[in-house]
Amino acid sequence: VKAATGEEVSAEDLGGADLHCRKSGVTDHYALDDSHALHLARKAVRSLNLQKKVDVTIEPAEEPLFPADEIYGIVGDQLKRNFDVKEVIARIVDGSKFDEFKALYGDTLITGFARIFGYPVGIIGNNGVLFSESAKKGTHFIQLCCQRNIPIVFLQNITGFMVGREYEAGGIAKDGAKMVTAVACASVPKITVIIGGSYGAGNYGMCGRAYSPRFLYLWPNARISVMGGEQAATVLATIAKDRKAREGKQLSEADEAALKEPIIRRFEEEGNPYYSSARLWDDGIIDPADTRLVLGLSLSAALNAPTKKTEFGVFRM
Repeated sequence: VKAATGEEVSAEDLGGADLHCRKSGVTDHYALDDSHALHLARKAVRSLNLQKKVDVTIEPAEEPLFPADEIYGIVGDQLKRNFDVKEVIARIVDGSKFDEFKALYGDTLITGFARIFGYPVGIIGNNGVLFSESAKKGTHFIQLCCQRNIPIVFLQNITGFMVGREYEAGGIAKDGAKMVTAVACASVPKITVIIGGSYGAGNYGMCGRAYSPRFLYLWPNARISVMGGEQAATVLATIAKDRKAREGKQLSEADEAALKEPIIRRFEEEGNPYYSSARLWDDGIIDPADTRLVLGLSLSAALNAPTKKTEFGVFRM
């Protein structure tokens, strides 16, 4: 302003909140702080007289039969600890009611229908590594949810798809591709919560960030990377051993340990949920006990947008 007109004026006098609320009339409300601003925004939205239209049937909400804070004891603080994801589901769904789909088939993947705050959802959760049967079951279930226009909640705790000669010969690659295709094509609202590990192609099959979930949250105990640090270190150590062997030498135990240590440390650091959240790769780290509330709010928000009809591509048979 001084360069243009020669007038000397402070930033507050030229364009501050007090000026625009009291004199210019450019703004409608004076917020004292962030919390007050959110309060004013909610009041403004309340007066829009909008009626929410959703494409799902909403029933009265029921509290789960089990307290949410029991999740802490179920999951624990050790990533390698095994737990039944159905114990988690029982503490986040209405009335702890879960209509399981194909309970006896591909049982390392848990699938079924439930309600969260009255909203219908399909839930897909991990109880171990994904086999061909698990992947085909997941594909089938995702198709059902899309046909019925039901949102899908993914509870990720996955090391990946099973590997080995027997499983490759059995078609794990194409069966895994079916599930990834189904996840990628599904147009119903998808919400992902990483409740444990999230590694490799398992992240893809369970709707990781690249597969456009409407929301993606992590628990504080979560870990996310292309593979575990110990596995990555072992792979690189094996490569180093093979290179030494071609030269007629051996990699000593001390050299192997020195090679592995920084790799494991870096994977542990960059696989940490706070590393991910700090880079906006997700929508936040949540308290496990708040999972039900967060999912309810997320479903309510996601269902404001119209749902497109899902069109699946060609599945490898």
